[in-house]
Amino acid sequence: MTNVLNILLSPAALIYSAVIFVRNRLFDLGVFHSHKAAIPVVSVGNISMGGTGKTPLVDFVIKYYSRKGLTPAILSRGYKRSTKGVTMVSDGRQVFLGSREAGDECAMLAHNNPETIVVVAEKRKEGADFIAEHFAGNLPDVLVLDDGFQHRQLDRDLDIVVINSAAPFFNDRLIPAGRLREPRKNLDRADLLVLSKVTDPFKTAHLAEKLSLTGKPMVTTSVRPGEPVQFAGPGNVVPERAIALAGIGQPEGFIASLKQCGINVVSQALFPDHADFPLVSIKALVERSIDENLSIVTTEKDYFRLQANQPTLETMSRVPCFYLPVEIDIIEGRKVLEQMLDQTVSQNL
Repeated sequence: MTNVLNILLSPAALIYSAVIFVRNRLFDLGVFHSHKAAIPVVSVGNISMGGTGKTPLVDFVIKYYSRKGLTPAILSRGYKRSTKGVTMVSDGRQVFLGSREAGDECAMLAHNNPETIVVVAEKRKEGADFIAEHFAGNLPDVLVLDDGFQHRQLDRDLDIVVINSAAPFFNDRLIPAGRLREPRKNLDRADLLVLSKVTDPFKTAHLAEKLSLTGKPMVTTSVRPGEPVQFAGPGNVVPERAIALAGIGQPEGFIASLKQCGINVVSQALFPDHADFPLVSIKALVERSIDENLSIVTTEKDYFRLQANQPTLETMSRVPCFYLPVEIDIIEGRKVLEQMLDQTVSQNL
């Protein structure tokens, strides 16, 4: 069935490929121009859809610059937000918007980095101009562009592309026939490749070898789960047996992280990326949790989306509910990454 569907979608993929080629070619020839922002720009993006691990890397970059005494800002599209245009999520002192208005990832990044400016804008040039104008008296030191690889209207000083080692794209096809947002050869535009979600460096060695043929410097990272954080239900509970609830791309890593934490995943309730969990489904999960003495554990991104849904939260309050925070661990290439991040801002210091 999948092969038949791919064949049916091939004409659409060819049209998409032609559009992408022409657009990028016009940028390369200078017919379309990239806008130079007032401050250095670090872009974190990918060439395949969903679940590559961009958000944890953005969080890492923000915290890295903050530890060095610099002031970073985040600029994102704010995927699936209810607002339009240029919108300020946080001014670095106060978080104004939640997941529904800002998008799941932006709400999470803003709350986890409360001293960081966060702005969402469909057109990144307009977002960069807004930050330059609104904070003209005290400009941030660096602008971190979330999911920015395809948004060439805004020039960048460092272009990082994240590649999920658990779902490599070497045999994939362009959307809608596959998950590729751009042809693989467009990695030539990248400055740095990050191979993410590595669980066994030996098993992913062949992927790293293929990527090394691009001639780009490369960093390999893994996911480090934190301690589950309870947000609803009776307290003083350890989630030993749980239902995994997620609406993310590539949820396999989340399930693996739960098992890494010693949690027995009795059942999985998996929904499409950024999905609003249907209340009827949540009620069924809660009833099962009560009957079988289970907890419900979700992702941190899903937790922020749940905060905007009061009826769902009230339903879940009947059982112990947790979210699992994660961070990235750098396996190889930390020095390369840090040097490139430092060089990006050094010219303005």
